[in-house]
Amino acid sequence: MKQVSILSSAVAAALFSQSTMAAVITGQVLDKNQQPISNAEIHVHGKSQSVVTDKQGQFKIDVDNKGQLHISKNNFIDKRVAINGEDQNVVVTLTPTSVETVVVYASALHKNSLEMISPVNVLAGDELKDKAKPTLGETLKGLPGVNASYFGPVSSSPIIRGLDGPRVKITQNGLDSSDASRIGPDHATSNDSLAAEQIEVLRGPATLLYGSGAIGGVVNVVDNRIPTDNIDSLTGAAQYTHDTVSNTNTYAAKLETGNDGFNFHFDGTKRKGHDYDTPNFELPEEHEEHEEHEGEEHEEHETANSVENTFIDSQTVNFGTSYVGDHLTLGVSFGRIETDYGIPAHEHHHHEEEEDHDEGEEEHEESVFAQLEQDRWQGYMSYALHDNWIENISLRVGYTDYKHAEIEDGAVGTVFTNKTTEARATVEHKLGLWHGMAGYHYTESDYDADGEEAFTPASVTKTNALFVLEERQFGDVTVELGARLEDYQIDSAVSMAEHHHDHEEEEEHHDEEEAEIINYSEDFTNLSLSAGAIWQYQEGQSVALSVSRSERAPLSAELLSNGIHIATGTYELGLGYHIEDGEIHFEPEDIEQETATNFDLSFRRFIGDFGYTVNFFYNDIENYYYQQNTGLVFDEEHGLESAADADEDAMAVYQFTSKDAKLYGIEFDVHYQVTPSALVKVFGDSTTAKLKDDEGYLPRIPANKLGSELQYTVSDWKFSLTGTHYFEQSDITAYETKTDGYTLFDASANYQLDLGPVDTQLYINVDNLTDELGFVHSSFIKEKAPLPGRNFSLGIRGYF
Repeated sequence: MKQVSILSSAVAAALFSQSTMAAVITGQVLDKNQQPISNAEIHVHGKSQSVVTDKQGQFKIDVDNKGQLHISKNNFIDKRVAINGEDQNVVVTLTPTSVETVVVYASALHKNSLEMISPVNVLAGDELKDKAKPTLGETLKGLPGVNASYFGPVSSSPIIRGLDGPRVKITQNGLDSSDASRIGPDHATSNDSLAAEQIEVLRGPATLLYGSGAIGGVVNVVDNRIPTDNIDSLTGAAQYTHDTVSNTNTYAAKLETGNDGFNFHFDGTKRKGHDYDTPNFELPEEHEEHEEHEGEEHEEHETANSVENTFIDSQTVNFGTSYVGDHLTLGVSFGRIETDYGIPAHEHHHHEEEEDHDEGEEEHEESVFAQLEQDRWQGYMSYALHDNWIENISLRVGYTDYKHAEIEDGAVGTVFTNKTTEARATVEHKLGLWHGMAGYHYTESDYDADGEEAFTPASVTKTNALFVLEERQFGDVTVELGARLEDYQIDSAVSMAEHHHDHEEEEEHHDEEEAEIINYSEDFTNLSLSAGAIWQYQEGQSVALSVSRSERAPLSAELLSNGIHIATGTYELGLGYHIEDGEIHFEPEDIEQETATNFDLSFRRFIGDFGYTVNFFYNDIENYYYQQNTGLVFDEEHGLESAADADEDAMAVYQFTSKDAKLYGIEFDVHYQVTPSALVKVFGDSTTAKLKDDEGYLPRIPANKLGSELQYTVSDWKFSLTGTHYFEQSDITAYETKTDGYTLFDASANYQLDLGPVDTQLYINVDNLTDELGFVHSSFIKEKAPLPGRNFSLGIRGYF
């Protein structure tokens, strides 16, 4: 109690102490031609209060202590100016950059994209609107180091440097998206890129702030549903797009207004489309008996020019409100998602006797689609202090109620639910020359599944974590250190009836009656540490190095799966099971955490006409969890048996296992401003992912890619042409097939209309201009679902 009292007194003293120092800093911000820069943002480094320059580039800001002014403006290099806490006037000259600079909200310490130690990409503005697709994976797959899992265009999650699923955290405004996309590749993410202000991709471990689920990176979708700046007038936007490849119509709208510190936000989207067209391709052979066709050995394969069951019908609506004062910001938002989407390669076939079908019909297909519903509440509180070692206290809370039902021939099949509560409290502070953040992070996820595909049992996962992130400048070098200690607990009721497959019919009812329920509970302690530095060795040029060690405990799907996963056509077993004499036993002992040691080295130039970002990475992972083919198959009649003795309809048995692995590679983005109107980019990435001790490659690692883009602006027109070559992927496991390379060309044209108060743009995008046939190696259904064919996207968007 004595320690608690001392701590409380210290916090109270920090909160209510006032400094006698007070000063007014005035100044002007100019470009290199000594012309004023308007709307440049100025704030005291480490604090959230800021002012912007007027049309003459002038500003005035109150300060209460010595420190640094941080001056930033899009497309200019940030500048920091020392202040002594007394009245003074400063003149600041900013240097233009060759790339757009934006604040990265996921960085936590107010850093922009050029100041980040870890590699980051940000899609924002018109670039994001032009590239937005129904899924995050398809929206982001053109970025260096980023690919997509691709379970058709309506279910596609991001892959970062070969890592996806449970290793890539997908967040909305810093809180987990809390859907079921980590359970299976056929489960779509619940984030909508159309309503986003920007999408941030952090490569490498980001576990310090976001938890062990971010061992491979973070995708943060940023929106303004809880406004954090005062809105003084009514503003809005509207957009309509038509896609020809799937006859899809998309509508989006946003409205914002405010008065006297109170702000309001609304946004909504509507998307409806049909099955998408492809270039002509051969369907994979089905497992059929060919003895009846002895003279037809060279029979032609069946072909298709579309992928069935890839429709989408989606609606989202979001409301938010906030109060923004000098010190206090309070806000809350509510969002609702309702989406129906087809699941390709996910039909059930019922074979029937030929004599029962006079018309020669041999089978009946049941359509299978998903109904996704999600209600999401978020709350935000921030209190900024003046002249204290505690600079800001903030709290983000969220509650998500997610439901994913699979509808089979009009009836509800399997239902997945996930109710998640999350809270993140942070204290931003300045201790001597160190500026940083400390915080507490809590999550509780209540997952359940009921139905034929409930291959993962219900579970409750809780995490409690403490984290700290500190930075300090040493001249041109900024050093960053961080640590996170996380308690991870998983609880589940495991039914032993699912793990013993008796083959005698008379024993089936007996087994069900005596099914043993095991109450499984396990605690893991995950420790993550990081250290990094960025050296601005010349203006607009830097080199960054970071080293991190991150621990991750298995998700319930990796640990407890035991059943048929129809979407992937496999029988899945988790880490907690052991196969002996054809029987499955639950033995979850001695499961060790996945531990990644990651090195990142980045070289960046973003000044003048020529710029580049080149990242090298090496990730050494102990106890890497992945699915391995056991060589066994599962048949509903016979249970587990050898593949050589089984019927052709039996499903391969894949079990999660853990082995040491290494992933390494390079990603780059180079640009050159040829003329004021023409810009050329070259980008690409390469990832190698192997098991150690020469045990082979990891499964479904994306192919390397190399691309180039030309942007040309003339008058009110903006044109772009992009070509991307995906190389052949032949670094495969024993049960994979290689994937041929292909090249995609995309083009776009954007025309700016002058309609008075409404900023209007007409646009046309042409994806896959040459109608190239391409198969995605990382897809579970690559042979059944190639990429879409040539697609014209025609649209109009307006802002007021």
